[in-house]
Amino acid sequence: MTSLQSRKLHRGHFAFMRALAQGIDERTSWDRYLRLEGEHTDLRVVRRTIAWIRDEFAAAARREQRPGTARLILLDPDQFSKATPLPSLGDFAQAQGLEDFSEAEQIEAYEAAFPAAGSHAGGTARASRRTRVVERQLDALRWLEGLAAQDPRPGDGVSAWLNPALAARLERAELPTLVALVGAINLNGARWWVRVPGIGERKAARILDWLRANEAPLGLRVGMHATRRRRQVSAVDLAAVVPAATALLPLEKFVVPLDVDGRTGRFRAPQDTCLLPAATDLEAIGAWLEAKRPQDSSAELSPTQRSYRKEAERLLLWTVLERKTALSSLSAADAAAYRQFLAGPPASWCGPRHNQRWSPLWRPLEGPLAPTAVRQAMAILRSLFAFLVRQNYVVGNPFAAMNEPAAAPRALGLHRTLSFAQLQHLDTLLAKHSSTEAGRRLRRGMRWVYATGLRLAEITGATCGDLRQVVFRTPDGRDAAGWLLSVHGRAGRRREVPVPHELVADLEEELAHHGFEQAVGADGNRAIHVLARFDLKPEPPRPWSTSGFYSAIKLFLARAARTLEGTDAQNLQRASIHWLRHAHGVHALQGRAGRAPVPIQVVQNSLGHVSVGTTAGYLDAQAHTGLMEMQRFWAPSADLPS
Repeated sequence: MTSLQSRKLHRGHFAFMRALAQGIDERTSWDRYLRLEGEHTDLRVVRRTIAWIRDEFAAAARREQRPGTARLILLDPDQFSKATPLPSLGDFAQAQGLEDFSEAEQIEAYEAAFPAAGSHAGGTARASRRTRVVERQLDALRWLEGLAAQDPRPGDGVSAWLNPALAARLERAELPTLVALVGAINLNGARWWVRVPGIGERKAARILDWLRANEAPLGLRVGMHATRRRRQVSAVDLAAVVPAATALLPLEKFVVPLDVDGRTGRFRAPQDTCLLPAATDLEAIGAWLEAKRPQDSSAELSPTQRSYRKEAERLLLWTVLERKTALSSLSAADAAAYRQFLAGPPASWCGPRHNQRWSPLWRPLEGPLAPTAVRQAMAILRSLFAFLVRQNYVVGNPFAAMNEPAAAPRALGLHRTLSFAQLQHLDTLLAKHSSTEAGRRLRRGMRWVYATGLRLAEITGATCGDLRQVVFRTPDGRDAAGWLLSVHGRAGRRREVPVPHELVADLEEELAHHGFEQAVGADGNRAIHVLARFDLKPEPPRPWSTSGFYSAIKLFLARAARTLEGTDAQNLQRASIHWLRHAHGVHALQGRAGRAPVPIQVVQNSLGHVSVGTTAGYLDAQAHTGLMEMQRFWAPSADLPS
């Protein structure tokens, strides 16, 4: 893509050249006025930019029929070297102890010490001439600034104001104008630059500084959420990014019009019999979600509540925006239409999963739902309306009559697991990054998930205080010790999961490395998360977020896939953190080389399955083994009649 506009002169260019003319340090001046152009250590950029500015200044002067001014601006004042100041005769005599000598003797000694003293007047003249040149240049720059300096406007191309290399990268990323650039920054937040190849964090910071310095003439404001890291942005600033409206917005910002808010819903039960303190459909959904909160849960939504909120949110948005009716007015026909909608939603409803709820890019769907996801959505919505019927909020359940085809049984780990060899390869790659805190944390997370089978939310929520060491007696009568992790599972269920001693020892080494007590059970360590981010340096360290851990795993697996070929590479490219959990279940039930399989009830506990039948699904990955054993059973025997 070619640049939309030639570069323009802004007031920073004039301020920089005035500073140079007055002898201010070049690097200091550059960092103050032209940091957007690049680092002052890149002398090629500095020299090229200074030459361009001077040429532009001179060209502007010539356009105004001021050739003398053009020549004046191109002069280098330093060619008129500054004279070295000499001491006065009296100061010299005093310094040399010649106060009692005659003046003639003092002059003779002075001229002997400073042979160039006779030319001092000439040096003074040169210094005076340099001063006059600088003053005339400053006058010329002030005149030229009023004539040629421009303020940026929203529709200007980025090429008009930014370093050509930066502008070219933004244009290739389809950000050709300043208004498009500011819009992208506000949409994506502080890490907007990851979507622009060739622009890293430092270049992005320079662009952001320039945009903020020019907010007034531009009339474009970069939001506070885009100027700081996500964890440093307050909830108030995030909430202000997108105002509440009747649009494709998350539940907490969705404004339901009064005529469809459910107060007069077609299937509302008599309000004097309703058991909910809810006047509207949105309030009724809130009551249902609150009823799903575990008793010992924190203020944050549990994974189950988030899943339920997602389905209720999608339905309410569709009901109001597409169906133009109230949730409490939905019929069985509406429910069937919604099921079809989920299988083929319009593009305007879809967006990437990683867009957070505060972002203008957030969308309720990623794309068409797979049949299994549609069945899950229908089951959750049946549960929602069953709750509303029990509470006498509505008189019927529009999703109750829908006949969902039964899901075909499948082996949980058959197509979404990793082999022993693949896991060993990943651990070898991770070991190469053990010199950094982030690398060690990623390796720690992967090893803990595979060793324990924990879910994403369970491992990121685990703390040192959840670990306890136990002593037990082995079948052969020996005393042994081990570690158990108390896990906050789904629906508030707690279970204790065995943890290898090596993983606890590794965690203790990391604690000691960052100045904490080494013993994982120390009182000061209880609140520290197993996947704590020690690189952030708060007290206590913050936990690694579920989204951050998930994204880091996906990125690492994608990079690891490039180190392999064939099926192995394809497997890693598709894999996610949940594959490690599947691998735990499959490998535990299968047994490792030279070791017996783990009893299914133990694996059920580690995985947190309510039913042992769910855990048994991992056994199907070894169906060929069962076939082989049965073929042996079926084979004719010499002891039995054929």
